[in-house]
Amino acid sequence: MASTSVSRVLSASPQRVWDLIGGFHALPDWLPYIPESAMLEGGRARRLTNPDGEVIIERLMAFSETERHYTYVIVEAPFPVTGYLSTLRVHPVPGREDAAEVLWSGCFTPVGVSDGEAVDLFTTIYRDGLEALHNALTG
Repeated sequence: MASTSVSRVLSASPQRVWDLIGGFHALPDWLPYIPESAMLEGGRARRLTNPDGEVIIERLMAFSETERHYTYVIVEAPFPVTGYLSTLRVHPVPGREDAAEVLWSGCFTPVGVSDGEAVDLFTTIYRDGLEALHNALTG
């Protein structure tokens, strides 16, 4: 199994960041790679569509409003991995009310690609996603 994580400190309070990203169906609000999210299973799953029309289905596994994080699995996607489990988490930055650290992490088993190639793919997705989040908060 391979894993990766990316974190970024943003100039916004943890609550402001969570208000934007904390909804399981909020990806289109801040992530340009996902312009559409449709609820499935009464909101416990989401059907995402990327700009190329590819479908990604994810299921919510854990959620904490108080601790500002959620964990999800990929059920179906055009990615070369199985067993994908990811967490998106917002942390306060000690001593700074106007800053939050966002950590996006995942583990998965590569299929048809090397561990390094799969890690590079998701590291890029997470890094680009946190850059898009920064832009959404400052734009």
